[in-house]
Amino acid sequence: MSLSDRERTRYARHLALAEVGLHGQGRLKASRVLVVGAGGLGSPAALYLAAAGVGTLGLLDCDRVEVSNLQRQVLFDTAALGTPKARAGRERLAALNPEIRVVAHELELTAANARELVAQYDLILDGSDRLATRYHVNDACVLTQRPLVTAAVHRFEGQLLTYVPGRGACYRCLFPSARDGLVASCAQTGVLGVVPGVLGALQATEAIKLITGIGEPLIGRLLTYDALEMRFDEFRIRRRHDCAVCGDSPSITEPKDPEPMSANAAGGNVRRLLPADLDSLLREPGTTRPLLVDVREVHEFDAGHLKGSVNIPLAQLPQRLAEIAAKDAPVFICRSGGRSFAACQMALTAEVAAPGNLEGGLLAWQAQIDPSLRVA
Repeated sequence: MSLSDRERTRYARHLALAEVGLHGQGRLKASRVLVVGAGGLGSPAALYLAAAGVGTLGLLDCDRVEVSNLQRQVLFDTAALGTPKARAGRERLAALNPEIRVVAHELELTAANARELVAQYDLILDGSDRLATRYHVNDACVLTQRPLVTAAVHRFEGQLLTYVPGRGACYRCLFPSARDGLVASCAQTGVLGVVPGVLGALQATEAIKLITGIGEPLIGRLLTYDALEMRFDEFRIRRRHDCAVCGDSPSITEPKDPEPMSANAAGGNVRRLLPADLDSLLREPGTTRPLLVDVREVHEFDAGHLKGSVNIPLAQLPQRLAEIAAKDAPVFICRSGGRSFAACQMALTAEVAAPGNLEGGLLAWQAQIDPSLRVA
């Protein structure tokens, strides 16, 4: 698509990049991107995509702006309190870049409307805070052959995954299923305000790369971010041949609501264990020692680990959940708590009863319990 003189001035820094140039900027102008969730992740992602010149930008959210949102949801200001997020976001994005079209979807994405909504766009960014929504978005993207960039945050950590049809694992390959309410929300556990900003900016980066065809997307790789350690890690993941939606014989042919929870799953949730809690649990006489599952990579485990723990790297966990499914209340451990929290979500999908997460990971254990422990 051709650019006006005003657009050439606006996007001059993009045009100066040989990798983007007029062709790439034209592809951005012609693109249609849907941002699901105008919260901590969707806010920075939408701002950067609007600034980058995405021609049609959809913003989907059914909530209204609350004062507690403003700590991290940079799309809004105090004057927007009480306004529907999709509407307030549209006004802010249109003010940032009047050259683009912003569509406000003031509704909840459900199994009934997910496929139709996703099919209207070329690429989807998921920043939702409900597990059911994440599965609806993922499944709709797989079924309509749309690329998806999905992210999640927890306390001081975040994770990011890109799915491109036919080229790698989808979200359900990593987390086959889960139920809302089993995993604590940001309101319950808290989140450092800048963490979703980092992940949302990375989502926008992935989207721009996919649209312009530059760089190497985050396909088949789970990226994790630890703000306290200022550390990024990457873990290879493979498409599951038995995945319910993108596998060889998929059982999901339309987005659908989760099946009712079994009695076991309904009674379970993620237990948050501080180092002192786990230390007391391990020392308490007359109790069965919980299974400690260290989900770090082999070289990290070999450098130092808690006595009696078993090593199942996070990328291998979906295929090895059967090894721990019969155990009651296992405790998952990693370096700083992010990977182990993801492991707890996976465990819930296998109906493991009350999986525990060592909050702060082995770094917290080292600082509070055992300074001699070596943590790679």
